[in-house]
Amino acid sequence: MSADFPLEEPSRRVSALTDPRGEHAWDRTFRLWDGYFAVVWLATLVFVLGTAQPAWPVRLAAGGLLVLLVPWYVGFGRPVLLTEGVNEGRAVTYIAGAVAVYLMPGVLVGETRLMAFALVPQCFMALRYRRAMIAVTVVNLAPVVGWALLWDISGQDVFFNSVFAVVTLVFSTAFGSWTIRIMEQSQERADLIAELDASREEIARLSADRGALAERERMSREIHDTLAQGFTSVLMLVQAVETELATDVPQARRHLRLMADTARQNLAEARALVAGGAPADLNGASLPDALHRLAARHGANVQISGTARPLAPGLEVVVLRGCQEALSNVRKHAAPDTAVQVRLAYTGADLTLVVRDTGPGFAPDAPGDGFGLRGLRARAAEVGGTAVVDSAPGAGTTVTVRLPVPERTLP
Repeated sequence: MSADFPLEEPSRRVSALTDPRGEHAWDRTFRLWDGYFAVVWLATLVFVLGTAQPAWPVRLAAGGLLVLLVPWYVGFGRPVLLTEGVNEGRAVTYIAGAVAVYLMPGVLVGETRLMAFALVPQCFMALRYRRAMIAVTVVNLAPVVGWALLWDISGQDVFFNSVFAVVTLVFSTAFGSWTIRIMEQSQERADLIAELDASREEIARLSADRGALAERERMSREIHDTLAQGFTSVLMLVQAVETELATDVPQARRHLRLMADTARQNLAEARALVAGGAPADLNGASLPDALHRLAARHGANVQISGTARPLAPGLEVVVLRGCQEALSNVRKHAAPDTAVQVRLAYTGADLTLVVRDTGPGFAPDAPGDGFGLRGLRARAAEVGGTAVVDSAPGAGTTVTVRLPVPERTLP
């Protein structure tokens, strides 16, 4: 194949054929080529048998040779053309055989050259460009040369037939170049479509993986902020009850009631988690009411400033989960008599939650924040807010969650 008209590698051409969206137009409607070949062949046979010269035995012999092209095309050539010459050896064999059969009647009877209109396209369909041009040149010029040498032809007839052959060769070259460019564009489109399909599949797979990962992270945060904290509270209450049964039965009973309340709360949270609904504390209640109930279970005080108003459910969930995480950390790491203050502030463009305790605190540069604090920061970031933890050894801890309130939720 010349550098001017590069054809694709066989493997790429096969892919275009096996992919329904990569088929060339002639692959889907190859019967049109069959019909074209039949019409040209029949017209050539009629012209050969119907011409006045040469004698009828010669014309009959030429017609008989033309008949051989039909089984050669149907039995051998058509499968080669359907695969666009992927098998180069079979393609060369078919074209060489077809040209050989064509040249014999072409030399005997000049009208046979009409068959060139069926053979030339096949050369470009089956062969690479250079070999196709060699075959096309032979198809157009060799019959004229042989015809002029075999018969006693006048110079004028030789001249006109030679001019016609040259014009046909030029037309064939132009047609072949156009055909190859169409084939290249068709293959490029097929490759682009295949790449696009592959890219879409990869994007869909990555999107599904990312969605699954995001859902796992969300479920992990929900379980940590609800069920895990509830079970932790139950375990701590069990430990307290084991100690109090022998020394303080009323306090043990109070802790048992608290265990039952915590278990019921965990059950409600589990149901809400499975149903994908709002947290149990927010179900049918306002955010301040939910914070009051949550704080009461942890013995904390709540202060609400500003005008409370309904907000986007996502914002209220972040505030509630932030308060749960802060109170849970107080229960796990601070003494039972640690004072906890919860403050929720409604302002014009922000919603701020502050949970402050008088516990032992911790060093701010201590390695590892724990899953809960990381989840709290991730929740706040998802709605465009921030979560900050301020603490120092012996100075207590303050958790501040500040969330922007969209204008559509403003009064």
